[in-house]
Amino acid sequence: MRLMLVLMWLLHWLPLPLLGRLGEAVGALLFLLMRRRRNITLTNLRLCLPDLKDTERHKIARDHFKAYARSVLERGILWWASEARLKRLIQVEPGVPLTEIAAGPTILLCPHFVSLDVAGVAVMLESSLCSIYTKQKNQLFDAALRRGRSRFRPVKIVPRAEGVKPVIRAMRDGLPFFMLPDMDFGAKESEFVPFFGIEAATLTAPARIAAATGAKVIPVVATYLPNYAGWKVNFYPAWENYPGKDMLAATRVMNAFIEQRVLEVPAEYFWAHKRFKTRPPGEASLY
Repeated sequence: MRLMLVLMWLLHWLPLPLLGRLGEAVGALLFLLMRRRRNITLTNLRLCLPDLKDTERHKIARDHFKAYARSVLERGILWWASEARLKRLIQVEPGVPLTEIAAGPTILLCPHFVSLDVAGVAVMLESSLCSIYTKQKNQLFDAALRRGRSRFRPVKIVPRAEGVKPVIRAMRDGLPFFMLPDMDFGAKESEFVPFFGIEAATLTAPARIAAATGAKVIPVVATYLPNYAGWKVNFYPAWENYPGKDMLAATRVMNAFIEQRVLEVPAEYFWAHKRFKTRPPGEASLY
């Protein structure tokens, strides 16, 4: 892992078009070699985009591997590049919602697109935040990840095992909560809510935390700009009257929003994750 981090540091000096193309070449190779992850990706695409032809889904899967590998190599830019370089490469529209953040508790809802770390950096260039993260098995990589995500502003990064209470305290102290809402963490804190028509174990925490704190929910999605020019970070309007009284209905609103964004850039969504790993009682594994 030390060698990998050194390589990422060295590569971050490359021009982004060269680094991006290198990442895509690595991704194309991994698509051929990583049979298990390739099958997971193709299974997810078959379930979620059944109207596409097999050849179309295969292309999206291959492009996803290329996009994901590219994002891993480009993470070195996020962790070590200068603030000036990052501001040149990250296009934020319409801008980090600093006024809304200052007005009261805020959840910045960031779905799992491959460039999600760019969205976090876009916020941290302008504001402190709090977030939950999964502690990495490798301590060296874990330390690098934590440093990379907190080098511009004081950031409260809460290990997932500590739960949401530290996050709620941080929100009440004025920090926006940068939240990643759309992975399968099992049935314990989830409900089965349709995602592209497939019942998916989905965290209801965004709705529940918004209800408990009175937080506004502002979605944010990071995607690639054309021609290796950098990234675009879109902040969407805060959801009105969210979450209401029905947490399941609110969670369905969230999934529907993510579905719409996925259809805009399908290769950039994180298809290699077993999104439907947890099944309702009595249902067989989809993988």
